[in-house]
Amino acid sequence: MFGWPEQQCFNAQGSPLSFESFELPPTNQRILGPPHPRDTVTPLALRPSIPDPFRLSLDTVIESVKFLQAQDGVLSKALARHGTLLFRGLPIHDANDFSRFAHAFGYRPHEIIGIVVDRPLLAPNVAPASEAPKEVLIYNHNESPQVPHTPEYIFFYAHRAPDRGGESPISSSLELFHRAQLEMPEFIQELAEKGMLSRVIYKKEPAYVGGSSLRQAFGKHVKDGDDEETQRRKMEAQIARYGRGKFTTWEWTEDGLIVTHRLPAIRTQPHTNFPSLFTGLATYYKNLTIKNNGGRRNLTQQMYGDGTPIPERYLAHLTKITDEIRVLHEWQQGDVLVFDNVIAQHGREPWEGEQGDRVVLASLWDGECVPGAYGYGEWAQVVQALDDD
Repeated sequence: MFGWPEQQCFNAQGSPLSFESFELPPTNQRILGPPHPRDTVTPLALRPSIPDPFRLSLDTVIESVKFLQAQDGVLSKALARHGTLLFRGLPIHDANDFSRFAHAFGYRPHEIIGIVVDRPLLAPNVAPASEAPKEVLIYNHNESPQVPHTPEYIFFYAHRAPDRGGESPISSSLELFHRAQLEMPEFIQELAEKGMLSRVIYKKEPAYVGGSSLRQAFGKHVKDGDDEETQRRKMEAQIARYGRGKFTTWEWTEDGLIVTHRLPAIRTQPHTNFPSLFTGLATYYKNLTIKNNGGRRNLTQQMYGDGTPIPERYLAHLTKITDEIRVLHEWQQGDVLVFDNVIAQHGREPWEGEQGDRVVLASLWDGECVPGAYGYGEWAQVVQALDDD
């Protein structure tokens, strides 16, 4: 076991409940490297401090979370330091309970524009995390790195946990950048100067099990009776909400749409300005190297911002670093993981048994501000999507 940092306790004046930190096995928790402050663990594991947990109500938990957040965003600040929080031992039993808990943090629900996976709504701002087959590996990534409009916070709730496998990887985007800058400075320089081109293919029908259709991605206002010209106009209006101007372009094809974004792969954490490698490049590399990974190959192409390919040796080394700095969260039923998406990456391991043995729900949220720019190119600053008039 590693040397455990001093125990933390989160409480608020007038709150009926406190949350205390506790230690997890080393396969599930680690001390983060630079640039994180010394003795910073991820995930920070929290449980309610109450003598009789069987008398704990969800209303009490929600009230306590609201109290803490009212004290200068205590839990948001813990997320900004640790990247990921684990809440265990809460009376959350279904999608509606989970929704109420997530809403208590006071964030704004995130609207996904250009969704690439199927996420049917189960409760207010709650959907399945992924409907992909259990054999599919979803490697470490920040949420929605292939599009400009991304959530700042992600909540996951384990409604059902498998006996073997199905862990959720956790790693730091800040630590990933720090290691990559030391070990591949020329790669970081290229990303800083050029950014990335993300070319996303949307097909009329889902391209793989658990994927989304073109209409799910951009057809918010499309009606069944709309002709093709009207459908395209309405979808293009949704793409325009990204607010990226010349840095987002699109091309209609026989079976769908190709949208290309010039994006920053390096973004900075609000308030600290630490650079974060905000990316799905390692996932992209894994999808290229794993055979039969749910048909996910080549649906998203990612290159340097000038259109030149990213050398495979950089992608392979990025994956090597990620393997070294990640932990695998072994789910217990009722667990809730909360990610600061700007600085923490997540994923999903395959599992044994039946597809329905693992049921994890997700809830995505916007914060008060978006990540900052790293560099001076016009393309380097992302913004929140424009309101839908």
